[in-house]
Amino acid sequence: MNALTIDVEEHYHAHALASVHPTGAVNASRVVVNTKKILDELAELGVTATFFVLGRVAERQPDLVRLIHRGGHEIACHGLSHALVYRQSPDEFRAETLHAKRLLEDIIGAPVLGYRASTFSIRSDSLWAMEVIAEAGFRYDSSIAPVRHDLYGLIKAPPTPYRLDVGAGATILEIPVATVSLLGMRLMVGGGGYFRLLPYWFTRTALRRIERNGGQPFVVYLHPWEFDPEQPRPPTLPLLSRIRHYTNLCKTAERFRTLLADFSFSSVSRLLETFERDCEVVPIAVLQ
Repeated sequence: MNALTIDVEEHYHAHALASVHPTGAVNASRVVVNTKKILDELAELGVTATFFVLGRVAERQPDLVRLIHRGGHEIACHGLSHALVYRQSPDEFRAETLHAKRLLEDIIGAPVLGYRASTFSIRSDSLWAMEVIAEAGFRYDSSIAPVRHDLYGLIKAPPTPYRLDVGAGATILEIPVATVSLLGMRLMVGGGGYFRLLPYWFTRTALRRIERNGGQPFVVYLHPWEFDPEQPRPPTLPLLSRIRHYTNLCKTAERFRTLLADFSFSSVSRLLETFERDCEVVPIAVLQ
């Protein structure tokens, strides 16, 4: 059994569109219909997942959060505004994180255990955020990508779950998205743009390799907007952003159904004991 995670945000919240919609202030919501596509597919197959919900979405669409929760899925926190953590001050990040957590908990009437930063934006220059996340009462985090990337990544981080010691006796379970080592490099294969840009046979082969060599579940992630090939396409978007955001949107739904047929999935919360088993404790200084 592995962990399926969905980052619930509008298409215009994605970082690739930040140059076009720098504040995300767009009224044309598409997140409800796109999230329902995922929920319908999961309900048909009896699969549960973890939905990392953006606070701004929860503010505008509380009924969607309740619908996800009533479907037996885990509600986790994706922050408030989708700002990159390393572009926020500690005070801004703390205020947004606490507000988003309280908002989600008020909507569903239950604790929120997990957090994932926008665009995996906890890197060496924003590791201070991990202490805030631990202090906020989250049981686990899934924000650190053990890869090299122009927007995110912490190559010193372990590729498998570990307990991060943030100091002052506080720790938090870190659960990275699936990665594999290829030609001396570590590559994310756990979803998102990688799921669309790489051929599915490569994704399946990589995930099966993790299953054979691991002993712990792997984590994959997707966004509702990746199921929406009809979403608006701003004409002024830079080429790299167009490639990252729009490539193979028409293939996501079919690949998703194949993924669910090829592997078994559940929510992170239902797999926490497995993730925590045999975890090493990593001092935060090791990652810097």
